[in-house]
Amino acid sequence: MTARIETVDRRTMMSGLAGAGLGLAWTDRAWAMTGDAAHGAHAGGNAMGTPAATLSGELIELTVDSAPVMVGGRRGHAITVNGTTPGPLIRLREGQQVCLRVHNRLDEDTSIHWHGLLVPFQFDGVPGISYPGIAPGQTFDHVFTVRQAGTYWYHGHSNMQEAMGLFGPIVIDPAGGREAEPHDREHTILLHDWSDVHPHVMLKRLKQQGGFYNRQQQTLAGLLAGRDQPLRERLDWGRMRMDPTDIADVTGSTYTYCINGHDSAANWTGLYAPGERVRLRVINAAAMTNFNVRVPGLPMRVVAADGQDVVPVETDEFQIGIAETLDVIVQPGGGQGAEPQAFAIVAEAIDRSGQCRATLAPVSAPGLVAPIPPRRARPILTMRDMGMGGMDMTGMDMASGTLDLSAPAAPMAHAHHGGMKMRDKSLAPPGMRLGPGVATIAAAPVDRLADRPTGLEDVDHRVLTYADLKARVPRPQAPPTRSLDVHLTANMERYMWSFDGVKLSENPAPLAFRAGERVRVTLVNDTMMPHPIHLHGHFFDLVSGAGEAAPRKHTINVLPGGKASFDLTADAVGDWAFHCHMLLHMHAGMFRVVTVREAAA
Repeated sequence: MTARIETVDRRTMMSGLAGAGLGLAWTDRAWAMTGDAAHGAHAGGNAMGTPAATLSGELIELTVDSAPVMVGGRRGHAITVNGTTPGPLIRLREGQQVCLRVHNRLDEDTSIHWHGLLVPFQFDGVPGISYPGIAPGQTFDHVFTVRQAGTYWYHGHSNMQEAMGLFGPIVIDPAGGREAEPHDREHTILLHDWSDVHPHVMLKRLKQQGGFYNRQQQTLAGLLAGRDQPLRERLDWGRMRMDPTDIADVTGSTYTYCINGHDSAANWTGLYAPGERVRLRVINAAAMTNFNVRVPGLPMRVVAADGQDVVPVETDEFQIGIAETLDVIVQPGGGQGAEPQAFAIVAEAIDRSGQCRATLAPVSAPGLVAPIPPRRARPILTMRDMGMGGMDMTGMDMASGTLDLSAPAAPMAHAHHGGMKMRDKSLAPPGMRLGPGVATIAAAPVDRLADRPTGLEDVDHRVLTYADLKARVPRPQAPPTRSLDVHLTANMERYMWSFDGVKLSENPAPLAFRAGERVRVTLVNDTMMPHPIHLHGHFFDLVSGAGEAAPRKHTINVLPGGKASFDLTADAVGDWAFHCHMLLHMHAGMFRVVTVREAAA
């Protein structure tokens, strides 16, 4: 049996689906094809942005190889899947059996992780945990029954190959053939970042200088123009040796931001007919970039998060952490006789150092190009991002107090916390390993699930928060039988990242769970940067006040200086990766193994 490439035309597909009694919407057959390419005008030949196939069937063959690319005027070297990056869209159906056969044509080991899919741990695709990896010239079969529906993706888990192009989308249709929220047309919107700089070189540069890629630091000109912090605040931050513009490690100074393999100039285009409900399956497949996403002029109706249906909620903008997926429905208007209109799909890096524009164009005028909006002013971090959200800051003397643990302990004389010593390492929780890799501890972290995410605090329109998400189908929530705190720790200046002060290379003990137990896990972010934390092999329920309607997710972006809790039922026996999905953070050590074992007889 061989993989099937979807090449049927719309009329044949719709006729076949109707005959089968399936009310599925029309889906573009080449998911990464631009509108112009769909009409025969695509010119290029590079792996990046080349129209990618859609693969389905019981056997899907994927070949990992390499190819030269040019993106944004920069030449580079990409890791490809079946000759393209992003790789082909894999389209499955809930309940089917599938064999995902991966061939390695590289001269180094490779692997593919099926992000968000519930699979036996030996097929999860993480070398050193699930299996040894796939050696050069070898093939590995991942065989499992598809247990879910929704929007997911796949990516490499070896040698930072993900940053070099080894990724692609997965869409799983529900077993019954009907989505909970109907739509007429859909487009996959895969966001990613691209650089001709090898990720290992990036890591080396950041180790040498933590702000190497930050070209948006505050200046004297900004102070005089009133664009930056007042002088006293800037001096306070300077005394703490912290940078309020340190929002993204790797920025638009080296990255080209892309949608479906196209930068703004290449302009990926998806079509719509006026009045249609268009589902956008948004996937953040970036290596290091959290994105703010909006469609100026169109409200977005959020209908799924991490592949799980949610109660629809309208918003004008959302931030999507690395490795998250969000499905939204937009409904471009315009009736008979109306002027055709193109809408921009804008993915903006959270530090606003760059962005990418794609286009939604009417079928009557597929060549229309939406305007590129001007970049907005870069954001600045606040005291809340320092983990002081739960403190009374009245009269605080920032010159004498700081969260910096790399300096000698000194009392914060004016802080209203009973003489708390902010540099005192007694602030560290039991079990945290203190050393050069832990420079800061959040003194009073608060739950930030209802906070607008970093950089969107003050925009004048609706912004999605985690507290807005509620499961479409409520589920009884068993109470947890124990709790576990995990601290996200770092020395940002020295570019050291860890959980509880321990890097993966220091061989920490696994986080151990008994099969079937219910545990409340609280992630405490002791750093001043958001971290998208992903648990393999499981979904968890966010503790957001929604009760039985708690949203289920596999990735949670924990805001700076804050905390987030989820309840986990450890229902998948095996060893699983648990890590920050910022690739360089993971590679530097923000990674643990979760082990789930049956209770001893």
